[in-house]
Amino acid sequence: MFKLLTIRKCTVLLFVLLIYACGLQADDNRETASGFPALRLNTDSPQKIVVDGLLTEKVWQQAQPASGFRQREPLAGEAATERTEVRILYNDEMLYVGVLAMDSEPDKVIARILQRDKLMFKNFDGTPLFAGDDAVAILFDPFHDQKNGVVFATNPNGAEFDALLTDEGSEFNIDWRAVWEVSAKRIPEGWSAEFAIPFRSLRYPDGDNNAPWGFNVYRTIRRKNEEVLWTSWSRDNAGFKRVSRAGHIHGMTNLPRSRVNLEVKPFALTGLVREMNDNDILESGHKLSSGFDAKWEVRPGLMLDLTYNTDFAQVEADDEQVNLTRFSLFFPEKRDFFLENAGIFDFGSRSIGEAPPFQLFFSRRIGISEDGEIPVIGGARLTGRVGKQTVGFLNIVTEETLDEPVANFAVARIKRDIGRNNYIGAMVTDKRSDLAANTGLGLDASFWLSNALNVQGFFVRTQTDTSGTGIGDQAFRVGLSYQTDRFGIRAQHYTIGPDVRAEMGFVTREDIRRTGGFSRLSFRPGRFGVRVVNLFFGGNYFTDLRGEVQDWDVGPGFIMDWNSGESLGAFFSRSFTRLDEAFDPDDDITVPVGDYDYGQIFWFGGSSNNRPWQLDLSGTYQGYFGGTLLSVNTGLNLAFNSRLATGVQYSHNHVEVPAGMFNADVSSLRLSYSFSTRLFANALLQYNSLSNTLSANVRLNYIHRPGSDLFIVFNEEDISEQGNWVLENRGMVAKLTWLKRL
Repeated sequence: MFKLLTIRKCTVLLFVLLIYACGLQADDNRETASGFPALRLNTDSPQKIVVDGLLTEKVWQQAQPASGFRQREPLAGEAATERTEVRILYNDEMLYVGVLAMDSEPDKVIARILQRDKLMFKNFDGTPLFAGDDAVAILFDPFHDQKNGVVFATNPNGAEFDALLTDEGSEFNIDWRAVWEVSAKRIPEGWSAEFAIPFRSLRYPDGDNNAPWGFNVYRTIRRKNEEVLWTSWSRDNAGFKRVSRAGHIHGMTNLPRSRVNLEVKPFALTGLVREMNDNDILESGHKLSSGFDAKWEVRPGLMLDLTYNTDFAQVEADDEQVNLTRFSLFFPEKRDFFLENAGIFDFGSRSIGEAPPFQLFFSRRIGISEDGEIPVIGGARLTGRVGKQTVGFLNIVTEETLDEPVANFAVARIKRDIGRNNYIGAMVTDKRSDLAANTGLGLDASFWLSNALNVQGFFVRTQTDTSGTGIGDQAFRVGLSYQTDRFGIRAQHYTIGPDVRAEMGFVTREDIRRTGGFSRLSFRPGRFGVRVVNLFFGGNYFTDLRGEVQDWDVGPGFIMDWNSGESLGAFFSRSFTRLDEAFDPDDDITVPVGDYDYGQIFWFGGSSNNRPWQLDLSGTYQGYFGGTLLSVNTGLNLAFNSRLATGVQYSHNHVEVPAGMFNADVSSLRLSYSFSTRLFANALLQYNSLSNTLSANVRLNYIHRPGSDLFIVFNEEDISEQGNWVLENRGMVAKLTWLKRL
């Protein structure tokens, strides 16, 4: 059983750090810059704001608008071709944002999305981008820390979208959900929208010093593929994610502060489950559960979250992936409890087009194992701002299972602002059970030496103790990024020791030194409808810590974007790999130890997303451990109307090596139907030929009141054995949540 003394030690450590963080004094030295004022509504005013998407109340005309939007694409700095006006009102409960998105051809405004959280997505480099609709996104930086912000967006259908931006966009958390509402309407001048955001859904500093809030607005005019912003429209490393380059709103005085500011969200769950046991016998069972989540604002901007008997039945299934490498796959976090302020706990390095080389904390290590889910007994999380500090503390306890003992997971994170948008930080992770203890201690920093040049780095020491023996090792990284519209470069070097064990994190490979760089040259020809051509050249060099070469790759590439929205790109590389251990890409094939030298061609193309259909194609032909690998990937998305949409994905991988050949295919079909902005259904059907699995995930979500949901979820997985399909598991659950604010 879990040792009580160990739990006490972890708890004492967390609370010592908590007391220190809460005792830090706030810094009210805020930068003041030009902006526009928010208008406070008189408490005795007889006129109320009706959130119907129409700015018909007279008080809207009394508020000063933010206007003068400029293009980021296609002509940076030029005036927007369509006028946009944004106004802000507030009272003792609500922050209102009114948007007038004028359009000279209102009948050509595109709006096909109705479902929540589908308006924006993360580009391959983490940049926030709009999907296929005309839309407007609002950014608030209430603490004016010029690094972090909250985003609210909508389209002419009134679809809801919210997200968190952390550290100038290093993390764009599109899975975060807040309690608010929005309505939009088409009007003869274009379209308009009204946002109503309760102050209780926002985190902002205490006091009444008329401190400015960071603020920005981002609009897309889809048929023109035009992107416009109120500020930060430059292509020289600016854009919507650069919170430090946002504008400002003034006049936010006498803001409300709840005396208790406590939210309680209980849930009840029931369902039926059939699973194959270890003896290959199907067992049926009834699932009945209840628990709760709670949220309390300990002090302005500092939130304490509690969870008991945590359940994630409503979470969408992971996308199937084919793993033809010798390294672990990386799946993103989708569980609600771990998503809010998740960027605070980000520590390590991320890469474009590959799994992260090193993350000290990866929340999917909690409650998930190779054998399935591990029940979470409960836990607590404290996150937010304290003066110039961003802090995060997390403690979770998981139940004992047949394969895993009771375990305690603890994380402490602090980041101290330095100057305008720089920080130095520290993180401690600690996992303990009766079998072992694993601790990681790290320091990191990020400095913007200019608007275009960012330098970052980290140092980590890990220690693992098992049965009285201890193993320790270290990892570190330094990197820089210089980005302008015409030129860009990324370079990094990192070392991960052979005995680094980050059991609460994600490490692609140990015993490695990697040095790499990636350069970009961009130009805009202004001919043949081409918007921009990006030329790339990059490479990486890997050795182990003894200095022996393990891998290298080098090569050029290009990406072309057209004004119409189409894109085409290709990359070419020459590579070398030294395989020290044999591995099995397929059950019947083994790749032996040896040195392998090979070339690679990767290409991709995509059609514009301003059409009701979108086609994406990509392919790879490369050498593969003495043989060849041919991959072809296709995707077709269809939006029949604002309610019904579907997507078909197919990936074919043909492998030939000296030991034999095999195919690895993944197919998926997505269907979504939106009955309204509060009721929608989604289905995901997937087939993986490498694991011979067929899976289905069907989810119905009804938001019966803001912040409260009813989920009905069906899951099934079947495995093919000698040509016969065998049921592995099947289940259906209904989960009801109810949010109560005190």
